[in-house]
Amino acid sequence: MAGHADEHERTMAFADIALGQIKALRQAATPRNYEIWYAYATGYHPSLNHQINELLQQNGALSDADLERIYNDYLSPTRLTDRIDTVGNQVMGEIEQVMAMIDAAAGSANSYTESLVDMSEKIGNSKDREGLRAIVESLVQTAKEMEVSNQKLEERLNASKQEINELQENLEAVRTESLTDPLTQLANRKFFDTSLDRAIVDAHTKNEPLSLMMTDIDHFKTFNDNFGHLTGDQVLRLVAMSVKQNVKGQDTAARYGGEEFAIILPNTVLRSAITVADHIRRAVMTKELMKRSTGEHLGRVTISIGVATLRKGDTIQSLIERTDNCLYSAKRHGRNRVMCETDPEVAGAVSAQVA
Repeated sequence: MAGHADEHERTMAFADIALGQIKALRQAATPRNYEIWYAYATGYHPSLNHQINELLQQNGALSDADLERIYNDYLSPTRLTDRIDTVGNQVMGEIEQVMAMIDAAAGSANSYTESLVDMSEKIGNSKDREGLRAIVESLVQTAKEMEVSNQKLEERLNASKQEINELQENLEAVRTESLTDPLTQLANRKFFDTSLDRAIVDAHTKNEPLSLMMTDIDHFKTFNDNFGHLTGDQVLRLVAMSVKQNVKGQDTAARYGGEEFAIILPNTVLRSAITVADHIRRAVMTKELMKRSTGEHLGRVTISIGVATLRKGDTIQSLIERTDNCLYSAKRHGRNRVMCETDPEVAGAVSAQVA
């Protein structure tokens, strides 16, 4: 329950900041404006914060048009769909142009064939040298025109191939963006949910182990309150970097929400998962935090981690719940530690809840 209370306090603090900004700038308290300023308060969209700060510095206020543009660029649920539709339409337009050129080339080839047949007949009927020379010259000219037409088609096809490759890269970038947390560059919650569902099915099908790790930054709210959200963002990036450096290629590291991270460990038994968790915990603990603007040393960050392994009949919800119980046991028993479902403290706490 302590973890849920912390989450309540943290989100209420973000809400107070959002409403404070709306009041200070005398904006309408619409859902759109509230969502923009709540996102600003969390710092989860660095580019959104940068855009707002620049506009405020230049103009001292945000117009309704500014707010509409910011919402559409960073928060609108349809923004990625719109970009995919735009790129898809560009691909279809490029393909239509190529098909039109191929049709034109096919028409030219048919005309060239007809010309050859006509020239062949004229050669057969020719009675003098001058007539034959005129026919040959006409044939050579027709061949040159066909060569130029083929060259133009080849150039256009090469250009279209390059254009389509670039559009495919744009589509992949949009797809990656839709599955990536913008602040930490880890997988986002959407990708985590899909990956865990797939990993559970695979583990059950192949009869392989699967472990899940949930980690939470200790006293994160204190960092935000004492040093500001920019420092809080720095803490999140620091933990994300430590997570990235300690997971394998088949593992999935994600920002689960707020200051909480999750790591899916396919084909990994509980003991190995605990080892990975402790490596991450130690990696975070060894890094000292420094305020970039002043060079001030802010101390060290610690994290608490819970680890559980897949059981027969487990669902996403049941596995996450057991792992979450381990995490909050780690926080209740002093933080900066790893706890798993076989630890006596966790087993005892679960038994007490059941009783």
